[in-house]
Amino acid sequence: MDSETIDRLAGELDTAERSRQQIRAISVRHPEATIADAYRIQAAWIERKVAAGRAILGHKIGLTSKAMQAAVGIAEPDSGILFDDMFFADGGVVPTERFIGLRVEAELAFRLGKPLAKPNCSVFDVLDATDYISPALEILDTRIFRVDPETRATRTVVDTIADNAANAGIVVGGRPFRPGEHDLRWIGAICSKNGAVEETGLAAGVLNNPAMGVAWLASRMASQGRTLEAGQIVLAGSFIRPIEVGKGDTIVADYGAFGSVSVHFA
Repeated sequence: MDSETIDRLAGELDTAERSRQQIRAISVRHPEATIADAYRIQAAWIERKVAAGRAILGHKIGLTSKAMQAAVGIAEPDSGILFDDMFFADGGVVPTERFIGLRVEAELAFRLGKPLAKPNCSVFDVLDATDYISPALEILDTRIFRVDPETRATRTVVDTIADNAANAGIVVGGRPFRPGEHDLRWIGAICSKNGAVEETGLAAGVLNNPAMGVAWLASRMASQGRTLEAGQIVLAGSFIRPIEVGKGDTIVADYGAFGSVSVHFA
């Protein structure tokens, strides 16, 4: 895709987010678009946000389960950017009027204590660079129709990546712990909406170890001459299916010995 088209589509996504009016799938209008094009669109949108005063505080990783990768026809995760206006307090309130169609996922958040940029990055490299790990909720939104209103085609990974990997918010809570103190694969969450259990899962669902997601991102960024910076938060990927939420809903994710994370949508 040419640079003019990339910039135009980034502008459409930016307008869609601010106006809460979804746009048609990029994959429908531009079937020639590649995953590389999608990341270029995402990067152009990120540039607009930074120019408008937003600060980058971290990254998110998505499509980490084999089932989700098979569903969209890819063999690796995707990633997006966490901005300063995406962070909400544990037990706090999310204003639904800011968003379009909200969903929530349970994840682990890695806070880096030192920079991480290494080709063929390993789980051990990630644990060595991580200051602490916390339970977290990721809030998802979509600035692109999930199903195209004209063709009824579903959005593809191209659309999801361009749309900042569907990221909209993050809630970090629970009891932070040092890397290496626990087997991350066996950390689980019981997720309830309005008091009723909706989803449960183990962190092993994220590439067998959520640190693998962070390693994948660090390796990918290193190949581009980029770095995961000290102090940044990296959401490693969900180990439950997304939970649909709307105004009036309260989500609580119980991580057992690692505490809980909750948020109310008003």
